Amino acid sequence: MPQSNLAPINAATRLCAVLGSPIRHSASPAMHNAAYAARGLNWRYLAFEVDPKNLRAAIEGARAMHFAGLNLTVPHKLLAVDMVDELDASAKTWGAVNTIKFAPDSTGKIRAVGFNTDADGLANSLREDLAVELRGAKVLLLGAGGAGRTAALKLAAESVAELFLINRTASKAEEIAGEIRKQFPLVKVTVGYPPAEIDLLLNATSLGLKAGDGSPLDEKQFSLKHTRAVYDMIYQPAETQLLAAAKAAGCPTANGIGMLVQQGAKAFEIWTGQPAPVAVMRRAVEGSVYGV
Repeated sequence: MPQSNLAPINAATRLCAVLGSPIRHSASPAMHNAAYAARGLNWRYLAFEVDPKNLRAAIEGARAMHFAGLNLTVPHKLLAVDMVDELDASAKTWGAVNTIKFAPDSTGKIRAVGFNTDADGLANSLREDLAVELRGAKVLLLGAGGAGRTAALKLAAESVAELFLINRTASKAEEIAGEIRKQFPLVKVTVGYPPAEIDLLLNATSLGLKAGDGSPLDEKQFSLKHTRAVYDMIYQPAETQLLAAAKAAGCPTANGIGMLVQQGAKAFEIWTGQPAPVAVMRRAVEGSVYGV
C-alpha cells in the first residue's frame, strides 16, 4: 500500500517495532505505517528478527534508543512478562505481553509497561469476521503456548460453555485447564478432542506459518464436518492447510487478519494517545497479505 503521506524521517521521528522469530511474514509494518500516515504522525514502524535468548537485550536496546513502543509476537509473549517494569491490568489478566510502551515516570526514568491487546482483538475478530457468539459456545482450541493460553482464558472469560484443549505437550494444556477451573468454574474444560459437534475450532499454534507445514488438527480424532466455523490466528499465508480443509468441508472460515488489526489498533492508541484509523489499517494489511 502506498504510504506517500508519511513524513520524511528526521531526528524527531518516533520509532516502534515488532520483535519475533520468525518475523519476515509480518504485516504489522504496513499496517502501522499506514496508520501513522493517516494521522499525519512523524513515526515509523519496523520489524526485527530476535532470538528468544536475545529478547531482554532487544527490549533494553529499544528503551535506550527511546523507542515509543514494541509489539511482541511468537515466541516472546510469555517471556516478556518478566522483562518489563510494570504490567498493565490486561497483561496481568491474560498472563502475556504483546505490547510494550516506553514512557518516562515522574523522575524522568524511562519505564517499560507491558500490555496485552491480543485477547480483546481475538474476541472482537471472532464476532466481526465469523459472527460467532462466544457465550454458551462449544470451542476446540489447538495450542497452549503464549497465544493459546491467552485465547483459552479469554474464551473462558467470555463464558463459553465448553472448552476442549489440544496441545502437543499435554501437560501444558492440563496446566491451562487447571487455571480455568479455578478462575472460571462454570466453564467445562477438557483436555482432548470433542466427542460431538462444536461451534468453533480455533488454531493458536504456529503450524501453517512455514511452507510445508501440515495441519495442527488430527482429523482422525476430529472431523471438520463437526464444527460450525474455523478460525486460524495465522494470517500469512492467507489460507493455511487447516483453512483450506475447512473450506472443503463447507465451514465458514477466517484467518487472523481481523485479530491483527484489532490488537494493532489498540497498540496504536496506547502509544500515540490518538484513535486508530481501523479501516485504513485493515486495507493496509490486506494489501500486504493479498497484494490488493
